[in-house]
Amino acid sequence: MYDIKALYEAESVADAIRLMQEHPEAQIIAGGSDVLVQIREGKRAGVELVSIYGIDALRGVSYDEEGAIRIGSLTSFSHIAADPIIQEKIPVLGEAVSLVGGPQIRNIGTIGGNTCNGVTSADSASTLFAWDAIVELAGPEGVRRIPIGEFYIKAGKVDLKPAEMQTAIIIPKKAYEGYHGNYIKYAMREAMDIANLGCSVNVRLSEDKKTILDARIAFGVAGPIPMRAPSAEAAAKSKETGKETVDAFAKAVLEDIHPRDSWRAAKAFREHIAVEMARRALIKSIELGGGVIRE
Repeated sequence: MYDIKALYEAESVADAIRLMQEHPEAQIIAGGSDVLVQIREGKRAGVELVSIYGIDALRGVSYDEEGAIRIGSLTSFSHIAADPIIQEKIPVLGEAVSLVGGPQIRNIGTIGGNTCNGVTSADSASTLFAWDAIVELAGPEGVRRIPIGEFYIKAGKVDLKPAEMQTAIIIPKKAYEGYHGNYIKYAMREAMDIANLGCSVNVRLSEDKKTILDARIAFGVAGPIPMRAPSAEAAAKSKETGKETVDAFAKAVLEDIHPRDSWRAAKAFREHIAVEMARRALIKSIELGGGVIRE
């Protein structure tokens, strides 16, 4: 049984904002793959819920007028993975969300719920960090957009103001055009498990495929929130696609990440696999971009 005080169903974004203003203690619920589990465990007993699941305007993937990719916050993982825009422009995001849970979770779970949880292990989060994603939010004061790195405040907490909700994830055209990426998840089991570490890398190569014009790398579970590794990015930017560059890139991640000891994995182990994951993800990204690793 679920101990729910009240459930209010929003018909639109404006209606959801109104309901949250009228019921300031209420929690947003979309697919419910996390919220309902928490209620059943007693963590949110007696909660009021505002369901946004019926707002179809928050579903789907499209281009905006500037060529940015707009992903509605209610778009499920399954739909993201199967969407032709995602498959053509940022297939790595589809690959990352395909690693979330099992088929049932991927069919009901949403990109908005995955990011609004604020957890560092979310498979979509590190990939979105690596693609310079923008988070769109709507509330009583209107619409605002912030970089995803500013959206995450601390473990389990994101920058949502009272009566505010996430409406979309946006990948700017300059962040995806010409880039190729790879995501690697390390977990204790191959399926339906939380990541011990997640690593997402993407690169943009020169026309002759011999130089890395830009590289971005982000980790999940390498700190309290998903995080970029700027030292590694600097070690690869404007460098040749050679083994020396790959080695420098991989080793540099240790200057930025802050993993911890937990029952899932020791800090030292996470640091060890972070270097190897960075190496493999960079090599794969270069290969996807048409480059080769020179000795």
